[in-house]
Amino acid sequence: MSYLNVQNILGSVVYSAIGVVIFAVAYKLMALVFPFDIAKELSEDHNTAVGVLLGSVMIGLAIIIAAAIH
Repeated sequence: MSYLNVQNILGSVVYSAIGVVIFAVAYKLMALVFPFDIAKELSEDHNTAVGVLLGSVMIGLAIIIAAAIH
C-alpha cells in the first residue's frame, strides 16, 4: 500500500470521527432545546414526527459536513 492511500484512509477516518462528534453534540443540543424528552418520544411513544425532525436535522448536518470536507 502506498503512502498516499494510507494518508487518504487516515483522513477519511479522522473526518468520520469529527462528523460523529458533531452529530452527538447536535443531538445533545436538540435534547436541551426541545421541551420534550426525545428518547421517550421515539422509543416509548413512537412519535413519527420527532423521528422525521431528527432525521431532517441530521441530513442537514451531513450536507454541511460534506461540503466542508469537500
